[in-house]
Amino acid sequence: MKFSIAINMIRAGPSQDMREVCRHALELAQIADRAGFETAWVSEHHAIEMTISPNPFVLLSHWAAHTDSIRLGTAVVVAPYWHPIRLAGEAALTDVLCDGRLELGIGRGAYQYEFDRMAGGMPQKQGGEYVKEIIPAVRALWQGDYAHDGELWSFPSVTSVPKPVQKPHPRIWVAARDPDTFDWAVQNNCDIMTTPLRKPFSEVQSLVERFEAAVAAHPGVASPEHMMLRLACVVEKEQDAETPARAVVDFWRHFENLYTGRGAVNNGFPEPVDWEVIRGKENCAPEDLCENMLFGTPAQIVAKLKRYQAAGVEHLLYGANFGMPHAMTKRSLQLFISEVMPHFREASDADQRRAM
Repeated sequence: MKFSIAINMIRAGPSQDMREVCRHALELAQIADRAGFETAWVSEHHAIEMTISPNPFVLLSHWAAHTDSIRLGTAVVVAPYWHPIRLAGEAALTDVLCDGRLELGIGRGAYQYEFDRMAGGMPQKQGGEYVKEIIPAVRALWQGDYAHDGELWSFPSVTSVPKPVQKPHPRIWVAARDPDTFDWAVQNNCDIMTTPLRKPFSEVQSLVERFEAAVAAHPGVASPEHMMLRLACVVEKEQDAETPARAVVDFWRHFENLYTGRGAVNNGFPEPVDWEVIRGKENCAPEDLCENMLFGTPAQIVAKLKRYQAAGVEHLLYGANFGMPHAMTKRSLQLFISEVMPHFREASDADQRRAM
């Protein structure tokens, strides 16, 4: 099993120094780099203190200067917020600055709060149309002069300046959940990133099935990679798993506001919705989260991941931080590296020896 890491920059309150937040995020990326994680991923969000990344390419370029080999990815840039020429150029420049380590993840976007401010109030669900038009355009711009006359953008002949280091270009990932997006991504030679959200293991199985069905439907296309995100927190005592579970509940109380507009956002900090709003939602109880997420002792996490592996998950995206104190987030990552990852590396090495 491969392991990558998703790192958010989160400001707990107005008194926290943003420079400290940046240092904490870089520290997690450096730990993951030394441990052999495949890729460190960052999101794109605007005007929200709980996920700070107005331009993920800037952050990845900074990390590139302070890491050695870990690949650096966007999970995801939001297609409706970008023009194809700008996205092609900024992504290519980042690939140059990180010496060919860029992975470009693209998605439709998540929060209506942002769409109301960044995309003229368009419904968030329409973002998928932008993904499907911008990806072919960016690829063409990376190759040379190209004129575009589409439904959403139109421009005369132009090319990306600069061009990416990687040939023919950096890998492109698509965030997918519905079968149509899986099918489009496979047909268009994109790798796929998914998340079961807070749903139980049956959703993990369902996402793998959607991926496999899309691959089977296009036998003439090279099989893409499938990476799955789960929030994770490794604890030393079983009872300590309630701490990340309660942190997730509190985190989602804030994000429910961004999805539904149930509360105000004050100076970048969303008001949390009332607990009663969350209580009625499926899989929000702390005991459900302890079961569904990668929360638990090293032995419990190993058992969960072996189940994922048996279901067909070959690349796990470790969701590192979601409102817990940095010390606990860092300790969780260290435990994951020392107590969980070796089980899967040893299994992989044993498989290779048997195959020889």
